[in-house]
Amino acid sequence: MADTKRSREKQARDEENRQRERELSEARDRGDEAEPPNDEWDETDEEGAVGDDHDSPRECHRRDCTEPATFVVVERYQEETGHGAVEAKAFLCRAHTDEESPANLDGAYDDYLFRVEMFSEAGTETDTAATE
Repeated sequence: MADTKRSREKQARDEENRQRERELSEARDRGDEAEPPNDEWDETDEEGAVGDDHDSPRECHRRDCTEPATFVVVERYQEETGHGAVEAKAFLCRAHTDEESPANLDGAYDDYLFRVEMFSEAGTETDTAATE
């Protein structure tokens, strides 16, 4: 093919199309991947009690705090992008739990939830204080 403006434009379009196809293929491959295991957090069952199915963190979630986690703070709010609800959990020591308060009130909606639960390794006691 001769080196003309038309041939250079065609080569550029072809390369852009190949790049777009490559990106789509990679995105599809990533979409097929399984979610990474959520081994840092415990799941909460329907009654609101902390389940003991998974390994739970032994220390407070706050940076540079080595106190044992005694409470789980759960907040469910509407995502800023409007694509659905987000549930955030943090395992905290008593001192850091005292400092917690609802942080995403601007994302509050009918199913908004802010809950503090007692956390024990045995999963036996649960104290719930909900703001809805």
